[in-house]
Amino acid sequence: MLKRIITLWSFALALLANAHEGMWLPTLLKSIEGDLQAAGLQLTAEDIYSINKGSLKDAIVLFGGGCTAEVIGQKGLILTNHHCGFGAITDHSTVENDRLKNGFWAASLSEELRNPGLTATFVVRMEDVSDRILPLLEAGLNEAQRRDAVNKLAEGITKEAVAGTHYKAVVRPFNYGNSYFLIVTETFRDVRLVGAPPSAIGKFGGDTDNWMWPRHNADFSLFRIYTGPDGRPADPADANVPMIPRHVLPMSLEGPREGEYAMIFGFPGNTQRYLSSYAVNYVQNTADPMRIAMRTASLGVIDAAMRTSDRTRLQYADKQAGISNAWKKWIGEVRGLKELNTLQRKQDYEAAYTAKAKAEGQAEYAKALTTLEGLYGQYVPYATARDMFVEMVYYGPEVLRFTDGFREVVEEHGKLTSEGKYAQALSERLTASESYFQNYDVEVDKAVFKALLPIYRKHVPANLAPDVLKEIDARFKGNSDAWVDALYAKSVFVDEERLRKAFRNPSAGAMKKLAKDPLFRATRSFFRSFLEQVRPTHAALSDQIETAMRTYVKGMMVLYPEKTYWPDANSTLRLSYGKVEGSRPRNGVTYEAFTTLDGVLEKYVPGDVEFDVPQRLIELYRAKDYGRYGVNGSLPVCFTSSLHTTGGNSGSPVLNGRGELIGLNFDRTWESTMSDIQFDPDKCRNICVDVRYLLFLIDKFAGAGHLLEEMVLVQPAMQTIALPLHR
Repeated sequence: MLKRIITLWSFALALLANAHEGMWLPTLLKSIEGDLQAAGLQLTAEDIYSINKGSLKDAIVLFGGGCTAEVIGQKGLILTNHHCGFGAITDHSTVENDRLKNGFWAASLSEELRNPGLTATFVVRMEDVSDRILPLLEAGLNEAQRRDAVNKLAEGITKEAVAGTHYKAVVRPFNYGNSYFLIVTETFRDVRLVGAPPSAIGKFGGDTDNWMWPRHNADFSLFRIYTGPDGRPADPADANVPMIPRHVLPMSLEGPREGEYAMIFGFPGNTQRYLSSYAVNYVQNTADPMRIAMRTASLGVIDAAMRTSDRTRLQYADKQAGISNAWKKWIGEVRGLKELNTLQRKQDYEAAYTAKAKAEGQAEYAKALTTLEGLYGQYVPYATARDMFVEMVYYGPEVLRFTDGFREVVEEHGKLTSEGKYAQALSERLTASESYFQNYDVEVDKAVFKALLPIYRKHVPANLAPDVLKEIDARFKGNSDAWVDALYAKSVFVDEERLRKAFRNPSAGAMKKLAKDPLFRATRSFFRSFLEQVRPTHAALSDQIETAMRTYVKGMMVLYPEKTYWPDANSTLRLSYGKVEGSRPRNGVTYEAFTTLDGVLEKYVPGDVEFDVPQRLIELYRAKDYGRYGVNGSLPVCFTSSLHTTGGNSGSPVLNGRGELIGLNFDRTWESTMSDIQFDPDKCRNICVDVRYLLFLIDKFAGAGHLLEEMVLVQPAMQTIALPLHR
């Protein structure tokens, strides 16, 4: 037994110490500076993150709400992924002027396109404020009380941090609330589209290649940040001017070299490195499989519809991308977790953890795991109902969330009227419906509803299912397709003209009639079952799990203090490091680190929705007209590196040891998708566009060489770093 415990302890320590694993807070880089420089970094931690001078952090942008971008031009030019700019590019596309399909390149500042609501956010500074919060929290608080107490303390800290400035600030929890950081930011509100390659280049390979290696697409787009004349953030306006950045990332014309040091700087969204075995079991064996089934059914309908016409393709391009990305990721995640035997490894670690806690008289930490086991027994049915609600309502038939948008004007007619707010509320809904119906196909939506409903009913616990679904058996003899047909046939919410007619005279009586509309009734039943039966219990159990996890993770740090712990990603600025390298993900399979333009033409299928290639690119390939970006008669396209990434790292710069941009991160290999839960340094690789392919496309393919005039291009022989630009 003692030998077994020692073995488990050794295994646990190995599990926590994978090479290159970690998404490091920039404020803590000093503590691993030696490791970074031993790996090949030629900068200091101060060069990467500084509040006293321009540093690499001042070129890193939170793009919109969920991607990363970076400053690469002296006039506020920023680089991000094509799929991050996808929504903006689509918004500027029509059947007559299809910028998504054909690409877009602004020849001058005046041609750059505004994007209402799109923002670019920089981190001004980060500060550990744990000692200003944790000692002031009373013992015995439940999770809700603790949140309230933290929020009150954080309010004072953030107000003090931004007093007299135009900055914003937030206090974020890390390690399940074992520590807290203040993050001060500056957000710019005028971000304009500058350039994007044709989708046949930016999304070459489509869903077939998504999450796969080898890869041959140039997943990039260019935007520009504008400020008011005073250099401060401003709403979009003609008087605005290009931003003067504090730091511009140099672009390495040498590009990446196999085996060299590499790092990525960005805003990774969410990892779950410290999950218990009970949570992993739910993800691997319940959540992912049922979500995969839902999205497989939905994509079967949408993909077929998109092939029928350009109009439908444009209507559903952004929606399809949003559905398919996680779908394929989850398929790889399940496979990866099983291949790595993650569930068993978690269980072994927990056995070692429990034994060590008991041996050292730390019963509190051992008890945390017992608590988690009991909580998950109660949690799984509610988590299942919640996950299926999200898949059905937010990623399924659009009519459900569209109809729910009218809830207030239908059900609260009297209240809004008495407050004099009804006319405005109704006008806002009807105005929003105009753009909705422009991108809505009722037959596609109905087919999605029919495809998902049987899967939804199979998985949702009967006692947590919407009451309206009882009609399927009671009135339609179990025929769910017939029930869906009846909903769409009799509802005003699937036709813009009928909808406007229904609200032409919005009296109280008319609203009572609309409340009986079949799709309105169905929508309200879906939301009511979730909001009343599922969410309260789910939230309460989630809070209890959060409390137990805080103790469990704290126990890791107490029991294994020799380990440097990195906090899970939470959309805050992080740095990961590794090197440019290929991999051997499975027996007999070897992935080389680089791809070239030869591979694009090998995959080329004329007229294919995923593998067509623009004629201009073919001509340049045949002429071998690569300019200064070619290498030995070929053109580098993509590469892999062993950097720890996740969603939110899309668009992040991949940098060499001198802080020069060598690539643009856009994906992970399929064998890496489990890395949010378990990172494997031998398998996990992120996928990047080679900087030389980016520059070639901007310069030689698009003829937008004027954009290169803004950039700091570093020749291979220079081996120097451009000085940061200061405001």
